[in-house]
Amino acid sequence: MTTPESGTAAHALVAQLEELGVEYVFGTCGHTNIAVLDALAASPIRFVIARHEQAAAHAADGYARASGKPGVLLVHVGPGLTNAATGVMTAALDSVPMVVISGDIPSYYHGRHPHQEVNLHADADQASIFRPFVKRAWNVHRAQDLGRAVERAFWTATSGRPGAVLVNVPMDIFSRPAEPYPAGSHAAPPALPETTAELIAARLAAAERPLIYVGGGLREDAESLIALAEHLDIPIAHSLMAKGTVPDAHPLVLGMPGFWGLELTNSYTREADVVLALATRFAETDSSSWDPRFTWDFSGSTLIQIDLDPAELGRNYPVQIGAVADVGLAVKALADAAKSHAPRSRPELREQISEARTELFAASRERGRSADFPLRPERILADLRDCVPAGAVLVTDVGWNKNGVAQCYELPPEGRFITPGGASTMGFGPAAAVGVQLAQPGRTVIALIGDGGMSAQLPAVPLAVEQGAPVVFVVMNNRSHGTISDLQSAHFGRSYGCDFTDPAGQPYSPDFAALARACGADGHTVTTPAEFGAALRAAVANRRPAVIDVPMVNEPVPTPGHWNIKDIYQGLFAD
Repeated sequence: MTTPESGTAAHALVAQLEELGVEYVFGTCGHTNIAVLDALAASPIRFVIARHEQAAAHAADGYARASGKPGVLLVHVGPGLTNAATGVMTAALDSVPMVVISGDIPSYYHGRHPHQEVNLHADADQASIFRPFVKRAWNVHRAQDLGRAVERAFWTATSGRPGAVLVNVPMDIFSRPAEPYPAGSHAAPPALPETTAELIAARLAAAERPLIYVGGGLREDAESLIALAEHLDIPIAHSLMAKGTVPDAHPLVLGMPGFWGLELTNSYTREADVVLALATRFAETDSSSWDPRFTWDFSGSTLIQIDLDPAELGRNYPVQIGAVADVGLAVKALADAAKSHAPRSRPELREQISEARTELFAASRERGRSADFPLRPERILADLRDCVPAGAVLVTDVGWNKNGVAQCYELPPEGRFITPGGASTMGFGPAAAVGVQLAQPGRTVIALIGDGGMSAQLPAVPLAVEQGAPVVFVVMNNRSHGTISDLQSAHFGRSYGCDFTDPAGQPYSPDFAALARACGADGHTVTTPAEFGAALRAAVANRRPAVIDVPMVNEPVPTPGHWNIKDIYQGLFAD
Protein backbone atom coordinates (compact mmCIF):
# COMPACT_ATOMS: atom_id res chain seq x y z
CA MET A 1 0.00 0.00 0.00
CA THR A 2 1.22 3.50 -0.80
CA THR A 3 2.12 5.49 2.31
CA PRO A 4 2.70 9.18 2.94
CA GLU A 5 6.28 8.30 3.97
CA SER A 6 7.06 7.65 0.31
CA GLY A 7 7.47 11.40 0.14
CA THR A 8 6.70 12.55 -3.39
CA ALA A 9 3.58 14.15 -4.79
CA ALA A 10 3.08 11.03 -6.93
CA HIS A 11 2.92 8.84 -3.83
CA ALA A 12 0.69 11.35 -2.05
CA LEU A 13 -1.60 11.32 -5.11
CA VAL A 14 -1.90 7.53 -5.11
CA ALA A 15 -2.57 7.47 -1.35
CA GLN A 16 -5.33 10.04 -1.96
CA LEU A 17 -6.83 7.94 -4.76
CA GLU A 18 -6.89 4.95 -2.40
CA GLU A 19 -8.74 7.02 0.21
CA LEU A 20 -11.22 8.10 -2.45
CA GLY A 21 -12.05 4.45 -3.16
CA VAL A 22 -10.46 4.24 -6.61
CA GLU A 23 -10.14 0.63 -7.80
CA TYR A 24 -8.75 1.13 -11.30
CA VAL A 25 -6.73 3.74 -13.14
CA PHE A 26 -6.93 3.44 -16.93
CA GLY A 27 -4.33 4.86 -19.26
CA THR A 28 -1.01 4.64 -21.04
CA CYS A 29 2.52 5.33 -19.96
CA GLY A 30 4.75 8.25 -20.94
CA HIS A 31 7.81 9.96 -19.59
CA THR A 32 5.60 12.57 -17.88
CA ASN A 33 3.56 10.10 -15.79
CA ILE A 34 5.84 7.16 -14.92
CA ALA A 35 6.42 8.61 -11.43
CA VAL A 36 2.70 8.01 -10.82
CA LEU A 37 2.93 4.52 -12.30
CA ASP A 38 5.82 3.72 -9.98
CA ALA A 39 3.70 4.80 -7.02
CA LEU A 40 0.78 2.73 -8.30
CA ALA A 41 3.01 -0.37 -8.40
CA ALA A 42 2.90 -0.54 -4.59
CA SER A 43 -0.82 0.20 -4.40
CA PRO A 44 -3.91 -2.05 -4.42
CA ILE A 45 -5.22 0.19 -7.21
CA ARG A 46 -4.90 -1.67 -10.50
CA PHE A 47 -3.48 0.14 -13.52
CA VAL A 48 -5.25 -0.89 -16.72
CA ILE A 49 -2.79 -0.31 -19.54
CA ALA A 50 -4.21 0.31 -22.99
CA ARG A 51 -2.52 0.47 -26.36
CA HIS A 52 -4.24 3.74 -27.24
CA GLU A 53 -5.50 6.57 -25.09
CA GLN A 54 -8.94 6.65 -26.73
CA ALA A 55 -9.38 2.99 -25.77
CA ALA A 56 -8.30 3.81 -22.22
CA ALA A 57 -10.80 6.67 -22.03
CA HIS A 58 -13.68 4.52 -23.33
CA ALA A 59 -12.76 1.75 -20.87
CA ALA A 60 -12.78 4.25 -17.99
CA ASP A 61 -16.13 5.53 -19.26
CA GLY A 62 -17.63 2.02 -19.39
CA TYR A 63 -16.34 1.31 -15.88
CA ALA A 64 -17.96 4.51 -14.59
CA ARG A 65 -21.33 3.78 -16.22
CA ALA A 66 -21.43 0.26 -14.80
CA SER A 67 -20.02 0.96 -11.33
CA GLY A 68 -21.48 4.39 -10.56
CA LYS A 69 -17.99 5.53 -9.53
CA PRO A 70 -15.89 8.04 -11.45
CA GLY A 71 -13.57 6.60 -14.06
CA VAL A 72 -9.95 7.66 -13.59
CA LEU A 73 -7.72 8.19 -16.62
CA LEU A 74 -3.95 8.79 -16.61
CA VAL A 75 -2.39 10.14 -19.82
CA HIS A 76 0.86 11.57 -21.13
CA VAL A 77 1.63 15.03 -22.49
CA GLY A 78 0.73 16.17 -26.03
CA PRO A 79 -0.42 13.24 -28.17
CA GLY A 80 -1.31 11.25 -25.07
CA LEU A 81 -3.83 13.89 -24.05
CA THR A 82 -5.08 14.58 -27.59
CA ASN A 83 -5.56 10.86 -28.32
CA ALA A 84 -7.80 10.67 -25.26
CA ALA A 85 -9.90 13.70 -26.21
CA THR A 86 -12.60 11.81 -28.15
CA GLY A 87 -13.15 9.32 -25.33
CA VAL A 88 -13.26 12.01 -22.66
CA MET A 89 -15.68 14.10 -24.74
CA THR A 90 -17.92 11.02 -25.15
CA ALA A 91 -18.12 10.62 -21.38
CA ALA A 92 -18.61 14.34 -20.83
CA LEU A 93 -21.53 14.66 -23.24
CA ASP A 94 -23.27 11.68 -21.60
CA SER A 95 -22.80 13.13 -18.09
CA VAL A 96 -20.47 10.34 -17.00
CA PRO A 97 -18.10 11.20 -14.11
CA MET A 98 -14.45 10.98 -15.19
CA VAL A 99 -11.25 12.37 -13.66
CA VAL A 100 -8.40 12.80 -16.14
CA ILE A 101 -4.88 13.28 -14.80
CA SER A 102 -2.42 14.35 -17.48
CA GLY A 103 1.32 14.73 -17.33
CA ASP A 104 2.75 17.87 -18.89
CA ILE A 105 6.14 19.35 -19.71
CA PRO A 106 8.46 20.27 -16.80
CA SER A 107 7.27 23.51 -15.25
CA TYR A 108 10.67 25.19 -15.63
CA TYR A 109 10.71 24.58 -19.42
CA HIS A 110 7.46 26.48 -19.97
CA GLY A 111 7.70 28.48 -23.17
CA ARG A 112 10.92 26.88 -24.43
CA HIS A 113 8.96 24.37 -26.53
CA PRO A 114 10.34 21.17 -25.03
CA HIS A 115 9.60 17.68 -26.35
CA GLN A 116 5.88 17.11 -27.14
CA GLU A 117 4.70 20.45 -25.72
CA VAL A 118 1.44 21.79 -27.21
CA ASN A 119 2.63 25.26 -28.09
CA LEU A 120 1.71 26.66 -31.51
CA HIS A 121 -1.07 28.95 -30.25
CA ALA A 122 0.08 29.37 -26.67
CA ASP A 123 2.93 27.85 -24.69
CA ALA A 124 2.13 24.75 -22.63
CA ASP A 125 -1.59 25.19 -23.17
CA GLN A 126 -2.74 21.59 -23.55
CA ALA A 127 -5.47 21.91 -20.91
CA SER A 128 -7.30 24.30 -23.25
CA ILE A 129 -7.91 21.42 -25.65
CA PHE A 130 -10.31 19.89 -23.11
CA ARG A 131 -12.02 23.10 -22.00
CA PRO A 132 -15.00 22.95 -24.41
CA PHE A 133 -16.29 19.72 -22.86
CA VAL A 134 -14.89 19.22 -19.34
CA LYS A 135 -16.66 20.73 -16.34
CA ARG A 136 -13.38 22.20 -15.09
CA ALA A 137 -9.67 22.01 -15.89
CA TRP A 138 -6.96 22.63 -13.29
CA ASN A 139 -3.34 23.47 -14.07
CA VAL A 140 -1.23 22.51 -11.06
CA HIS A 141 1.71 24.84 -10.45
CA ARG A 142 3.02 23.60 -7.08
CA ALA A 143 3.32 20.12 -5.55
CA GLN A 144 1.44 21.24 -2.45
CA ASP A 145 -1.56 22.17 -4.65
CA LEU A 146 -1.94 18.77 -6.34
CA GLY A 147 -3.97 17.16 -3.55
CA ARG A 148 -6.47 19.98 -3.38
CA ALA A 149 -6.87 19.99 -7.17
CA VAL A 150 -7.56 16.25 -7.16
CA GLU A 151 -10.03 16.58 -4.28
CA ARG A 152 -11.88 19.32 -6.17
CA ALA A 153 -11.73 17.27 -9.36
CA PHE A 154 -13.52 14.29 -7.81
CA TRP A 155 -16.03 16.63 -6.17
CA THR A 156 -16.75 18.43 -9.43
CA ALA A 157 -16.94 15.25 -11.54
CA THR A 158 -19.51 13.64 -9.27
CA SER A 159 -21.59 16.54 -7.91
CA GLY A 160 -24.45 18.25 -9.69
CA ARG A 161 -24.65 17.06 -13.27
CA PRO A 162 -21.80 14.53 -13.47
CA GLY A 163 -19.11 14.96 -16.07
CA ALA A 164 -15.44 14.88 -16.96
CA VAL A 165 -12.71 17.03 -15.42
CA LEU A 166 -8.99 17.47 -16.07
CA VAL A 167 -6.05 17.86 -13.68
CA ASN A 168 -2.99 18.86 -15.70
CA VAL A 169 0.34 18.35 -13.91
CA PRO A 170 3.88 19.27 -15.03
CA MET A 171 5.97 16.13 -14.72
CA ASP A 172 8.43 17.58 -12.19
CA ILE A 173 5.56 18.23 -9.78
CA PHE A 174 5.01 14.46 -9.42
CA SER A 175 8.60 14.02 -8.18
CA ARG A 176 8.68 16.93 -5.75
CA PRO A 177 7.99 16.46 -2.01
CA ALA A 178 4.36 16.73 -0.94
CA GLU A 179 2.17 15.86 2.02
CA PRO A 180 -0.97 13.71 1.57
CA TYR A 181 -4.26 15.54 1.21
CA PRO A 182 -7.33 14.51 3.24
CA ALA A 183 -10.26 12.88 1.45
CA GLY A 184 -13.14 15.12 0.43
CA SER A 185 -16.42 15.65 2.24
CA HIS A 186 -19.93 14.79 1.11
CA ALA A 187 -22.89 17.07 0.43
CA ALA A 188 -26.47 16.00 -0.10
CA PRO A 189 -27.91 16.57 -3.59
CA PRO A 190 -30.77 19.08 -3.92
CA ALA A 191 -34.27 17.75 -3.25
CA LEU A 192 -37.55 18.88 -4.79
CA PRO A 193 -39.41 21.25 -2.44
CA GLU A 194 -42.62 19.77 -1.05
CA THR A 195 -44.78 22.61 -2.37
CA THR A 196 -43.36 22.16 -5.88
CA ALA A 197 -43.93 18.40 -5.70
CA GLU A 198 -47.55 19.00 -4.71
CA LEU A 199 -48.06 21.50 -7.55
CA ILE A 200 -46.64 19.10 -10.13
CA ALA A 201 -48.62 16.14 -8.79
CA ALA A 202 -51.81 18.18 -9.02
CA ARG A 203 -51.09 19.12 -12.65
CA LEU A 204 -50.44 15.48 -13.55
CA ALA A 205 -53.55 14.26 -11.74
CA ALA A 206 -55.77 16.77 -13.56
CA ALA A 207 -54.33 16.13 -17.02
CA GLU A 208 -56.25 14.20 -19.66
CA ARG A 209 -53.21 13.15 -21.70
CA PRO A 210 -50.25 13.34 -19.30
CA LEU A 211 -46.85 11.93 -20.18
CA ILE A 212 -43.68 11.22 -18.24
CA TYR A 213 -40.54 11.56 -20.35
CA VAL A 214 -37.41 10.20 -18.69
CA GLY A 215 -33.84 10.82 -19.79
CA GLY A 216 -30.47 9.31 -19.04
CA GLY A 217 -30.08 11.12 -15.74
CA LEU A 218 -32.28 8.52 -14.01
CA ARG A 219 -30.27 5.37 -14.57
CA GLU A 220 -31.12 3.36 -11.48
CA ASP A 221 -33.78 3.03 -8.78
CA ALA A 222 -36.86 3.67 -10.91
CA GLU A 223 -39.31 2.21 -8.37
CA SER A 224 -40.70 5.61 -7.38
CA LEU A 225 -41.08 6.60 -11.02
CA ILE A 226 -43.04 3.43 -11.72
CA ALA A 227 -45.17 3.97 -8.61
CA LEU A 228 -46.02 7.52 -9.75
CA ALA A 229 -46.87 6.37 -13.28
CA GLU A 230 -49.01 3.44 -12.09
CA HIS A 231 -50.95 5.48 -9.53
CA LEU A 232 -52.01 8.09 -12.10
CA ASP A 233 -51.83 5.69 -15.06
CA ILE A 234 -49.39 7.92 -16.96
CA PRO A 235 -47.53 6.51 -19.97
CA ILE A 236 -43.73 6.71 -19.98
CA ALA A 237 -41.54 7.63 -22.93
CA HIS A 238 -37.77 7.42 -22.62
CA SER A 239 -34.77 8.90 -24.39
CA LEU A 240 -32.20 6.77 -26.18
CA MET A 241 -29.97 6.93 -23.11
CA ALA A 242 -32.77 5.87 -20.75
CA LYS A 243 -33.71 2.59 -22.44
CA GLY A 244 -34.12 0.00 -19.69
CA THR A 245 -34.64 2.50 -16.86
CA VAL A 246 -38.23 1.22 -16.81
CA PRO A 247 -38.49 -2.35 -18.17
CA ASP A 248 -39.44 -2.57 -21.83
CA ALA A 249 -42.25 -4.97 -20.94
CA HIS A 250 -43.98 -2.57 -18.53
CA PRO A 251 -47.53 -1.87 -19.81
CA LEU A 252 -47.09 1.92 -19.57
CA VAL A 253 -43.84 2.14 -21.53
CA LEU A 254 -44.38 3.85 -24.88
CA GLY A 255 -40.73 3.54 -25.82
CA MET A 256 -38.43 6.00 -27.49
CA PRO A 257 -39.64 9.09 -29.37
CA GLY A 258 -37.84 10.89 -32.17
CA PHE A 259 -36.03 9.53 -35.23
CA TRP A 260 -36.42 5.88 -34.29
CA GLY A 261 -39.58 6.18 -32.18
CA LEU A 262 -42.81 4.35 -32.79
CA GLU A 263 -45.59 6.25 -34.58
CA LEU A 264 -47.75 5.84 -31.46
CA THR A 265 -45.00 7.32 -29.29
CA ASN A 266 -44.43 10.32 -31.54
CA SER A 267 -48.17 10.87 -31.84
CA TYR A 268 -48.65 10.81 -28.07
CA THR A 269 -45.73 13.19 -27.42
CA ARG A 270 -47.25 15.72 -29.85
CA GLU A 271 -50.70 15.53 -28.28
CA ALA A 272 -49.92 15.26 -24.56
CA ASP A 273 -51.39 18.10 -22.52
CA VAL A 274 -48.93 17.87 -19.59
CA VAL A 275 -45.38 16.51 -20.00
CA LEU A 276 -43.15 15.82 -17.00
CA ALA A 277 -39.57 15.73 -18.34
CA LEU A 278 -37.01 14.18 -16.01
CA ALA A 279 -33.24 14.56 -16.45
CA THR A 280 -33.32 14.95 -20.21
CA ARG A 281 -31.91 17.54 -22.58
CA PHE A 282 -34.44 16.85 -25.38
CA ALA A 283 -31.66 15.73 -27.73
CA GLU A 284 -32.13 16.17 -31.45
CA THR A 285 -32.44 12.42 -32.04
CA ASP A 286 -35.22 12.13 -29.45
CA SER A 287 -37.03 15.23 -30.73
CA SER A 288 -37.09 14.79 -34.53
CA SER A 289 -34.80 17.81 -34.90
CA TRP A 290 -37.22 19.78 -32.69
CA ASP A 291 -39.77 19.93 -35.50
CA PRO A 292 -43.23 20.14 -33.86
CA ARG A 293 -44.81 18.29 -36.80
CA PHE A 294 -43.17 15.03 -35.77
CA THR A 295 -42.50 14.63 -32.03
CA TRP A 296 -42.81 17.39 -29.42
CA ASP A 297 -45.32 20.24 -29.79
CA PHE A 298 -45.72 22.46 -26.74
CA SER A 299 -47.78 25.18 -28.42
CA GLY A 300 -50.87 24.19 -26.45
CA SER A 301 -49.52 22.06 -23.62
CA THR A 302 -47.62 22.33 -20.36
CA LEU A 303 -43.97 21.31 -19.98
CA ILE A 304 -42.71 20.56 -16.47
CA GLN A 305 -38.96 19.98 -16.41
CA ILE A 306 -36.76 18.72 -13.57
CA ASP A 307 -32.98 18.56 -13.97
CA LEU A 308 -29.83 18.87 -11.89
CA ASP A 309 -28.40 21.24 -14.47
CA PRO A 310 -30.25 24.58 -14.53
CA ALA A 311 -28.90 25.24 -18.05
CA GLU A 312 -31.13 22.46 -19.40
CA LEU A 313 -34.37 23.98 -18.14
CA GLY A 314 -36.06 25.53 -21.14
CA ARG A 315 -33.06 25.06 -23.44
CA ASN A 316 -35.11 23.60 -26.30
CA TYR A 317 -38.75 24.07 -25.23
CA PRO A 318 -40.55 26.67 -23.06
CA VAL A 319 -41.05 25.47 -19.47
CA GLN A 320 -44.05 26.41 -17.33
CA ILE A 321 -42.74 24.71 -14.17
CA GLY A 322 -39.01 24.15 -13.82
CA ALA A 323 -37.07 22.76 -10.88
CA VAL A 324 -33.39 22.14 -10.20
CA ALA A 325 -33.24 18.90 -8.23
CA ASP A 326 -31.77 15.42 -8.07
CA VAL A 327 -34.17 13.43 -10.22
CA GLY A 328 -34.11 10.38 -7.94
CA LEU A 329 -35.17 12.47 -4.95
CA ALA A 330 -37.66 14.36 -7.10
CA VAL A 331 -39.59 11.31 -8.29
CA LYS A 332 -39.80 10.01 -4.73
CA ALA A 333 -41.32 13.32 -3.66
CA LEU A 334 -43.72 13.27 -6.62
CA ALA A 335 -44.79 9.69 -5.92
CA ASP A 336 -45.56 10.64 -2.31
CA ALA A 337 -47.41 13.81 -3.36
CA ALA A 338 -49.50 11.88 -5.91
CA LYS A 339 -50.93 9.65 -3.18
CA SER A 340 -53.21 12.48 -2.06
CA HIS A 341 -54.91 12.34 -5.48
CA ALA A 342 -57.32 9.63 -6.59
CA PRO A 343 -55.83 6.97 -8.82
CA ARG A 344 -56.53 7.21 -12.53
CA SER A 345 -57.25 4.46 -15.05
CA ARG A 346 -56.71 4.55 -18.81
CA PRO A 347 -57.37 0.99 -20.02
CA GLU A 348 -57.78 2.02 -23.67
CA LEU A 349 -54.37 3.67 -23.68
CA ARG A 350 -52.78 0.63 -22.07
CA GLU A 351 -54.34 -1.51 -24.79
CA GLN A 352 -53.00 0.81 -27.49
CA ILE A 353 -49.52 0.64 -26.00
CA SER A 354 -49.67 -3.14 -25.70
CA GLU A 355 -50.76 -3.55 -29.31
CA ALA A 356 -48.11 -1.21 -30.67
CA ARG A 357 -45.26 -2.63 -28.61
CA THR A 358 -46.30 -6.24 -29.23
CA GLU A 359 -46.47 -5.55 -32.94
CA LEU A 360 -43.04 -3.87 -32.88
CA PHE A 361 -41.27 -6.70 -31.08
CA ALA A 362 -43.19 -9.46 -32.87
CA ALA A 363 -42.56 -7.95 -36.30
CA SER A 364 -38.88 -7.55 -35.53
CA ARG A 365 -38.68 -11.16 -34.34
CA GLU A 366 -40.50 -12.32 -37.45
CA ARG A 367 -38.00 -10.51 -39.66
CA GLY A 368 -35.35 -12.06 -37.45
CA ARG A 369 -36.44 -15.56 -38.48
CA SER A 370 -34.96 -14.98 -41.91
CA ALA A 371 -32.55 -17.69 -43.03
CA ASP A 372 -30.87 -15.33 -45.49
CA PHE A 373 -27.10 -15.11 -45.44
CA PRO A 374 -25.40 -12.74 -44.79
CA LEU A 375 -27.73 -12.30 -41.85
CA ARG A 376 -30.31 -9.56 -41.57
CA PRO A 377 -29.58 -7.32 -38.57
CA GLU A 378 -32.82 -8.33 -36.86
CA ARG A 379 -31.79 -12.00 -37.11
CA ILE A 380 -28.64 -11.08 -35.22
CA LEU A 381 -30.68 -9.29 -32.53
CA ALA A 382 -33.18 -12.17 -32.26
CA ASP A 383 -30.43 -14.75 -31.80
CA LEU A 384 -28.70 -12.49 -29.32
CA ARG A 385 -31.89 -12.17 -27.26
CA ASP A 386 -32.33 -15.96 -27.24
CA CYS A 387 -28.73 -16.93 -26.48
CA VAL A 388 -27.40 -14.54 -23.82
CA PRO A 389 -28.42 -14.49 -20.15
CA ALA A 390 -31.26 -12.12 -19.26
CA GLY A 391 -28.91 -10.11 -17.05
CA ALA A 392 -26.36 -9.48 -19.79
CA VAL A 393 -25.06 -5.97 -20.41
CA LEU A 394 -25.23 -4.83 -24.04
CA VAL A 395 -22.59 -2.23 -24.83
CA THR A 396 -23.11 -0.84 -28.30
CA ASP A 397 -21.29 1.30 -30.79
CA VAL A 398 -23.22 3.33 -33.39
CA GLY A 399 -25.42 2.22 -36.28
CA TRP A 400 -27.80 -0.74 -36.25
CA ASN A 401 -26.18 -2.01 -33.06
CA LYS A 402 -27.28 1.16 -31.24
CA ASN A 403 -30.39 2.45 -33.00
CA GLY A 404 -31.85 -0.96 -33.84
CA VAL A 405 -31.36 -2.24 -30.30
CA ALA A 406 -32.88 0.92 -28.83
CA GLN A 407 -35.89 0.62 -31.12
CA CYS A 408 -36.79 -3.05 -31.38
CA TYR A 409 -34.75 -5.14 -28.93
CA GLU A 410 -36.91 -6.05 -25.94
CA LEU A 411 -34.42 -5.65 -23.13
CA PRO A 412 -35.08 -8.07 -20.24
CA PRO A 413 -35.76 -6.36 -16.90
CA GLU A 414 -32.44 -7.65 -15.53
CA GLY A 415 -30.49 -6.45 -18.57
CA ARG A 416 -28.58 -3.22 -19.16
CA PHE A 417 -28.11 -1.14 -22.30
CA ILE A 418 -25.07 1.15 -22.53
CA THR A 419 -24.51 3.33 -25.58
CA PRO A 420 -22.78 6.58 -26.56
CA GLY A 421 -25.59 9.12 -26.87
CA GLY A 422 -24.36 12.70 -26.91
CA ALA A 423 -21.31 12.22 -29.14
CA SER A 424 -22.48 9.01 -30.83
CA THR A 425 -18.84 7.96 -31.01
CA MET A 426 -17.86 5.16 -33.36
CA GLY A 427 -15.32 3.02 -31.52
CA PHE A 428 -16.90 3.49 -28.07
CA GLY A 429 -18.27 -0.04 -27.72
CA PRO A 430 -15.22 -2.36 -27.75
CA ALA A 431 -13.13 -0.74 -25.01
CA ALA A 432 -16.13 0.51 -23.01
CA ALA A 433 -17.29 -3.11 -22.74
CA VAL A 434 -13.96 -4.03 -21.13
CA GLY A 435 -14.47 -1.30 -18.54
CA VAL A 436 -18.01 -2.54 -17.89
CA GLN A 437 -16.69 -6.08 -17.40
CA LEU A 438 -14.08 -4.90 -14.89
CA ALA A 439 -16.80 -3.07 -12.96
CA GLN A 440 -19.15 -6.08 -12.98
CA PRO A 441 -16.96 -9.17 -13.38
CA GLY A 442 -19.75 -11.65 -12.71
CA ARG A 443 -22.04 -10.49 -15.54
CA THR A 444 -22.04 -11.40 -19.20
CA VAL A 445 -20.93 -8.39 -21.23
CA ILE A 446 -21.61 -8.22 -24.96
CA ALA A 447 -19.94 -5.58 -27.13
CA LEU A 448 -22.38 -5.25 -30.02
CA ILE A 449 -20.47 -3.34 -32.67
CA GLY A 450 -20.11 -2.80 -36.39
CA ASP A 451 -17.02 -3.59 -38.40
CA GLY A 452 -16.28 0.15 -38.58
CA GLY A 453 -16.36 0.46 -34.79
CA MET A 454 -14.28 -2.68 -34.33
CA SER A 455 -11.68 -1.44 -36.80
CA ALA A 456 -11.55 1.89 -34.97
CA GLN A 457 -10.70 0.24 -31.66
CA LEU A 458 -8.72 -2.93 -32.35
CA PRO A 459 -6.71 -2.36 -29.11
CA ALA A 460 -9.81 -3.43 -27.14
CA VAL A 461 -9.19 -7.12 -27.90
CA PRO A 462 -5.68 -7.37 -26.39
CA LEU A 463 -6.94 -5.10 -23.60
CA ALA A 464 -9.62 -7.68 -22.75
CA VAL A 465 -7.09 -10.53 -22.94
CA GLU A 466 -4.59 -8.78 -20.67
CA GLN A 467 -7.26 -7.93 -18.11
CA GLY A 468 -8.86 -11.39 -18.17
CA ALA A 469 -12.16 -9.73 -19.11
CA PRO A 470 -14.45 -12.28 -20.83
CA VAL A 471 -16.13 -9.74 -23.13
CA VAL A 472 -17.89 -11.20 -26.17
CA PHE A 473 -17.35 -8.89 -29.15
CA VAL A 474 -20.13 -9.42 -31.70
CA VAL A 475 -19.13 -7.75 -34.98
CA MET A 476 -22.13 -6.95 -37.19
CA ASN A 477 -20.02 -6.94 -40.35
CA ASN A 478 -21.51 -5.31 -43.45
CA ARG A 479 -18.11 -4.18 -44.77
CA SER A 480 -19.29 -0.62 -44.63
CA HIS A 481 -20.08 2.40 -42.52
CA GLY A 482 -23.57 1.17 -43.19
CA THR A 483 -25.79 3.90 -41.76
CA ILE A 484 -23.98 6.66 -43.65
CA SER A 485 -23.72 4.53 -46.77
CA ASP A 486 -27.52 4.11 -46.73
CA LEU A 487 -28.00 7.83 -46.15
CA GLN A 488 -25.75 8.76 -49.03
CA SER A 489 -27.35 6.24 -51.37
CA ALA A 490 -30.86 7.45 -50.52
CA HIS A 491 -30.09 11.12 -51.18
CA PHE A 492 -27.28 11.15 -53.71
CA GLY A 493 -27.96 7.95 -55.62
CA ARG A 494 -24.64 6.30 -54.82
CA SER A 495 -22.35 5.49 -51.92
CA TYR A 496 -18.78 6.74 -52.18
CA GLY A 497 -16.22 6.79 -49.39
CA CYS A 498 -18.44 4.81 -47.03
CA ASP A 499 -17.86 1.19 -48.07
CA PHE A 500 -14.73 -0.89 -47.53
CA THR A 501 -13.28 -2.36 -50.75
CA ASP A 502 -10.06 -3.93 -51.98
CA PRO A 503 -8.03 -2.51 -54.91
CA ALA A 504 -10.30 -4.37 -57.35
CA GLY A 505 -13.39 -2.67 -55.87
CA GLN A 506 -14.67 -5.82 -54.15
CA PRO A 507 -16.11 -5.67 -50.60
CA TYR A 508 -13.32 -6.09 -48.06
CA SER A 509 -13.07 -6.89 -44.38
CA PRO A 510 -10.25 -7.89 -42.06
CA ASP A 511 -10.54 -11.37 -40.57
CA PHE A 512 -11.67 -10.28 -37.12
CA ALA A 513 -11.81 -13.86 -35.84
CA ALA A 514 -8.19 -14.44 -36.85
CA LEU A 515 -7.25 -11.16 -35.18
CA ALA A 516 -8.88 -12.39 -31.96
CA ARG A 517 -6.92 -15.63 -32.05
CA ALA A 518 -3.70 -13.74 -32.73
CA CYS A 519 -4.37 -11.72 -29.59
CA GLY A 520 -5.04 -14.80 -27.45
CA ALA A 521 -8.84 -14.57 -27.52
CA ASP A 522 -11.32 -16.98 -29.07
CA GLY A 523 -12.35 -16.21 -32.63
CA HIS A 524 -15.48 -17.39 -34.48
CA THR A 525 -16.33 -16.74 -38.12
CA VAL A 526 -20.01 -17.26 -38.91
CA THR A 527 -20.59 -18.88 -42.32
CA THR A 528 -24.23 -20.04 -41.96
CA PRO A 529 -27.26 -18.60 -40.12
CA ALA A 530 -27.22 -21.37 -37.51
CA GLU A 531 -23.58 -20.83 -36.60
CA PHE A 532 -24.12 -17.47 -34.93
CA GLY A 533 -26.27 -18.80 -32.09
CA ALA A 534 -23.91 -21.73 -31.54
CA ALA A 535 -20.86 -19.45 -31.45
CA LEU A 536 -22.60 -17.05 -29.09
CA ARG A 537 -23.59 -19.79 -26.64
CA ALA A 538 -20.05 -21.19 -26.68
CA ALA A 539 -18.49 -17.78 -26.13
CA VAL A 540 -20.78 -16.98 -23.19
CA ALA A 541 -20.15 -20.40 -21.62
CA ASN A 542 -16.37 -20.31 -22.02
CA ARG A 543 -15.97 -17.03 -20.05
CA ARG A 544 -13.03 -15.96 -22.21
CA PRO A 545 -12.61 -12.90 -24.44
CA ALA A 546 -14.10 -13.82 -27.82
CA VAL A 547 -14.78 -12.19 -31.18
CA ILE A 548 -17.69 -13.39 -33.32
CA ASP A 549 -17.52 -12.08 -36.88
CA VAL A 550 -21.06 -12.08 -38.31
CA PRO A 551 -21.58 -11.16 -41.98
CA MET A 552 -24.61 -8.86 -42.21
CA VAL A 553 -26.56 -7.22 -45.01
CA ASN A 554 -26.77 -3.44 -45.02
CA GLU A 555 -30.32 -2.39 -44.08
CA PRO A 556 -31.40 1.02 -42.75
CA VAL A 557 -33.02 1.21 -39.34
CA PRO A 558 -36.70 2.20 -39.75
CA THR A 559 -37.10 5.90 -38.87
CA PRO A 560 -40.74 6.82 -38.16
CA GLY A 561 -39.62 10.22 -36.88
CA HIS A 562 -37.71 12.90 -38.74
CA TRP A 563 -34.12 14.10 -39.09
CA ASN A 564 -33.54 17.58 -40.46
CA ILE A 565 -30.38 16.59 -42.33
CA LYS A 566 -32.63 14.82 -44.85
CA ASP A 567 -34.22 18.20 -45.59
CA ILE A 568 -30.78 19.75 -45.95
CA TYR A 569 -29.83 17.22 -48.64
CA GLN A 570 -32.95 18.29 -50.52
CA GLY A 571 -32.13 21.99 -50.24
CA LEU A 572 -34.65 22.69 -47.46
CA PHE A 573 -33.25 24.62 -44.51
CA ALA A 574 -34.55 25.24 -40.99
CA ASP A 575 -33.31 28.84 -40.77
